[in-house]
Amino acid sequence: MQTVLTSSRLSLRTLRLFVGLFAYGIAIALMIRASLGSAPWDVLSQGIARATGMSFGWATVAISAAVLLLWIPLRQKPGAGTIANALLVGFFADIGLLVIPHWHHLAAQVLSFSVGLLLLAAASALYIGAGLGPGPRDGLMTGLHAVTGWQVWIVRTGIEAAVTLTGWLLGGVVGLGTLVFVLAIGPLIQLFLKWMFVDLKPAARKDASAEPVH
Repeated sequence: MQTVLTSSRLSLRTLRLFVGLFAYGIAIALMIRASLGSAPWDVLSQGIARATGMSFGWATVAISAAVLLLWIPLRQKPGAGTIANALLVGFFADIGLLVIPHWHHLAAQVLSFSVGLLLLAAASALYIGAGLGPGPRDGLMTGLHAVTGWQVWIVRTGIEAAVTLTGWLLGGVVGLGTLVFVLAIGPLIQLFLKWMFVDLKPAARKDASAEPVH
């Protein structure tokens, strides 16, 4: 298993990317069906979907496309994984929403949200470990950090607060789960990066040589 997760072969890296993106979309669907509050960007997708009538997945793709346009003045460079992320996560989330039912009992809601949160962290570690490009939202964060000089946590908090408020005003679901996600997702991703043997040091060295990976 470690060999599969750490191999530099493009075929295995591509497999990690697509498995990670599929799991990411299903994780989003699990948390949405819990109805306890969604992740900040998913709140925005829900709000746009409700305001426009498009599906959650298509709203997510539209947001990703808009975010990638913001990369241009920030001089961020997308990779193949960036484009795959922008196009596929919403599609996979829609698949999950088709097959995962709405939960009406608190125990089932908590379980659905918890499984979704853990799966999303694992999926993030998988696609980050593929090293084929950052997600659109990650690139927006790092680009704003580079341009403004603000600390990463300030940029990330500001972005997520803005998209959460906008999504909520449009009808997205904000709840205790949103707060849990914001507080827990960072430590959980860090834990799964360790468990999946993802070494970010080579990526950092690549960044230093002007070839960003994440």
